[in-house]
Amino acid sequence: MENDTKTEILTQETVPQPQNACETLDQVIQSRRKFRSLLFHILYAVDALNYEVSAQEIAGKLNREYETDIDLNGSIIKIVTSIGGQKEQLDQMIIPFLQNWKFERIGKCTLLILRYAIWEMINTDTSHNIVINEAVELAKCFSEKDAYKFVNGILDKVSAKHRNIEE
Repeated sequence: MENDTKTEILTQETVPQPQNACETLDQVIQSRRKFRSLLFHILYAVDALNYEVSAQEIAGKLNREYETDIDLNGSIIKIVTSIGGQKEQLDQMIIPFLQNWKFERIGKCTLLILRYAIWEMINTDTSHNIVINEAVELAKCFSEKDAYKFVNGILDKVSAKHRNIEE
């Protein structure tokens, strides 16, 4: 995704802000975490179906069957679609940092978390530290037991390389 569309995707919906003086930072963080978790679930479903079913179709089905209210033209759908379109490039950013590990051995959930986090690093203005922390939290919830350590290590290296390229 080109940088000129960064602003379009990085909206109040993507990065929730306090809506009033009573809303705490914890509530905002929980809102962001829920957003990322929902995005991960839709990304997982789309990937499991080999990208033959769109994120919009998956979200529509969730809306109908689980009475969710996912915006079918919102940020989650745009981000999942973008990640799907860039998955080969995102994977190529992971491979150089695999030491004593084969790409094919990365668990599906771990790979999807890495793709999403790297996508967020290169396509948004979100602090890399926040992206890494949120990816670690997703890995603790959805990946293998110690995968969060692997995710943290890979993303630290990707972040450092990305910062060097920007400088």
